[in-house]
Amino acid sequence: MENRNYKDSVFVDLFARDITAKENFVSLYNALHETNLDYKTTEVKPIMIEQVLYKKYYNDIAMLIDNKIIVLIEHQSTINENMPFRILEYIARIYEKVVETKKKFGKKLVKIPFPEFYVFYNGTEDFPVEKTLNLSDAFILPETEQSKFPLEITVKVVNINIDKENPVLKRCKILDQYSEFVELVRKSINSGTSDPFTYAISKALKEGCLSNYLARKATEVENMLMTEYDYDTDIAVQREEAFEEGVEKKAIETAKILLQLSTPIDNISKATGLSLEKLKSLANENEIPINIKNKVFDSFLTEYDYDTDIAIQREEAFEEGAEKKAIETAKTAISMGLDYEKIAKLTGLSLEVIQSLN
Repeated sequence: MENRNYKDSVFVDLFARDITAKENFVSLYNALHETNLDYKTTEVKPIMIEQVLYKKYYNDIAMLIDNKIIVLIEHQSTINENMPFRILEYIARIYEKVVETKKKFGKKLVKIPFPEFYVFYNGTEDFPVEKTLNLSDAFILPETEQSKFPLEITVKVVNINIDKENPVLKRCKILDQYSEFVELVRKSINSGTSDPFTYAISKALKEGCLSNYLARKATEVENMLMTEYDYDTDIAVQREEAFEEGVEKKAIETAKILLQLSTPIDNISKATGLSLEKLKSLANENEIPINIKNKVFDSFLTEYDYDTDIAIQREEAFEEGAEKKAIETAKTAISMGLDYEKIAKLTGLSLEVIQSLN
């Protein structure tokens, strides 16, 4: 067993770490392919990689089957459209592990294991029973659209929530019981029970859900659940904070432009939601004169060179908040009677979006 510097999830432990992991994994593989491999005679070698991308990110499950097939599985409770790109990095490193370096430089063709990529999703956000994600969806295409791509990664996303009744669950008992256990944990948390993880484990044992596994590892599972849910909560809080930061950042960017246009400060406050004190401080920091006269907002915008590139590079975490603030600014500008094209230049929104706001 490989050494880890973080706690595995229950899913990873079941299908990659536990003493029953090989049997569980082969059962899962059979369910995905409707085959009948015998776990006792099938060679399954763990080839997970550590410390991929960032310090907190690891490849969940990667198995080499009979030295012919690589199955790479990620387990997620949130939807991530960038999984093909992440898996591209994972599989490159995995091939480095399974193929001898010197063979790559020989003249003879090196045969490499066939790859399969899966994401098992069990989050609360609604998602189809199954969906395919392609790396090519992320490509910035040239003017001539391509029908074939020189590089492709195809990832099958499998929704394993019980209510979706995915056929894979019926074909893999251990996966089905895992999904039932996750549902028990959610219900325990939502019920307000003081010790939801202990309660869920106790209830699962009584109902015969993962009973053999939980009987052996109840304490470890409880610790894994605490780690998983603490991490999910932390991510949710960080996303909310990032959204709020994005709103404020977009408001400040807009305010700077309007201050430079000599827009009356009370109009800027109305358009951005920033206080007069914040705007005065912003003007002083950037040595911009403040216009306190209540003139028509549009008269100042006509002098602005809208061909100037005012696109601001936004970090991904700020985009949702920035867009919301842009929409609020656009609504205010519409109420002031501004021309739609000028609003588009000011906010970065498309004409179609602005027209839909009216």
